[in-house]
Amino acid sequence: MRDGKSRIAVVGLLVMVGLALGAPSRLASLHNISYANLWLGRASAAEAHASAAPTDAQLKTALQKRLLVPDPGMITLGAPSPGPITGMTQRSVTISNGQGQNLELKYFTTANSDKGILTHEYVVFDPANPWARADLKSLHLNDRATLGPASARVTIIEFADFECPYCARAFGEIETLVNTTYKNKVRLIWKNFPLGVHAWAQQAAIAAECARQQNPSAFWTFASSFYRDQNDITPQNLRAHVDQYASAAGLDGKALNACILSDAAEA
Repeated sequence: MRDGKSRIAVVGLLVMVGLALGAPSRLASLHNISYANLWLGRASAAEAHASAAPTDAQLKTALQKRLLVPDPGMITLGAPSPGPITGMTQRSVTISNGQGQNLELKYFTTANSDKGILTHEYVVFDPANPWARADLKSLHLNDRATLGPASARVTIIEFADFECPYCARAFGEIETLVNTTYKNKVRLIWKNFPLGVHAWAQQAAIAAECARQQNPSAFWTFASSFYRDQNDITPQNLRAHVDQYASAAGLDGKALNACILSDAAEA
């Protein structure tokens, strides 16, 4: 967002890393979905042109095949609604494995079309306004871990999960950018966004927040350490890692423990 002298970029670093929808041989690599043409499998081109839009049952069957979903019953279609472009219709596509894990997609088509576009994320782009304004009023940006001066002309808001491997890769890039490449020119604001499908991410976020409350710079020590040790951490040994990081950062272990056990950091 450009507003006077400031420019704010909201960067979503959370990447859906796949949803296990059945046996290992039937895993759906849904995180790779971008803009993919969905062919609904008509018997012939002539029949396709003569046909109207597919029924919900036909669409579910096609989506099942396209996304390698074991059971079409795991797919829920939302009601059609006007799309972002005149003449286009959009529908939500929700895939659930029955274990509380859901993935949301969008299906776009035009009237009476037997083909459509399936996408995980999309952005409506206006060439007349390339620096699209992002409404930050709903984001709580105070009392958060930050790097760089408040006066920086560029602010990056990072949403991340300590158990996410893609977040770990991005963190190294962004931290270098803020601390070295554009030192004192960029500000980073961190937003914890632990995914429910990750076993220890939320507890790690709570521990890092408690570390920040004692010493703001300790948060970044915790973040770097969680990402460095990501492959070795389990729910069972997470606390041992937290204690090790706290000791290295010179934090008060008893105060940290009290914070972790309270509701304040989680809130």
